[in-house]
Amino acid sequence: MKVFGGIVLTILAVVVFGGLSIGLGWFDTFLTNKVDYIDQKIDDRTNYDTRKKVEDTARASIASYKTDKATYEMYKDSDNLEKQSWAEQARMRANKTANIYNEYMLKNSYVFEGNIPADIVYQLPII
Repeated sequence: MKVFGGIVLTILAVVVFGGLSIGLGWFDTFLTNKVDYIDQKIDDRTNYDTRKKVEDTARASIASYKTDKATYEMYKDSDNLEKQSWAEQARMRANKTANIYNEYMLKNSYVFEGNIPADIVYQLPII
């Protein structure tokens, strides 16, 4: 009986220590990843290259949106069916650009942190 109790106690100890080892390893990895993520956000917020890339992408998207919106506005009331088709295609492109832009700005809003350039907006409206 003492041998059986010793075997059970040994197995129990191995399971408990193994579980603790795995759990603490996961916790250590979680903390390390969290710290790395925070460091990356700080670096990105202060890194000029990251900010320039986000600003350039935003400005390019805004220009594309404005071009398609102007095309839509120009041809939407036309009597010509082909020009109305152009208007509809331009409207769809503008809305797609607006959706992609709005999601992009949401994901990269930490780069600006209240210091957004005057020519960049946080959201483009759907037309």
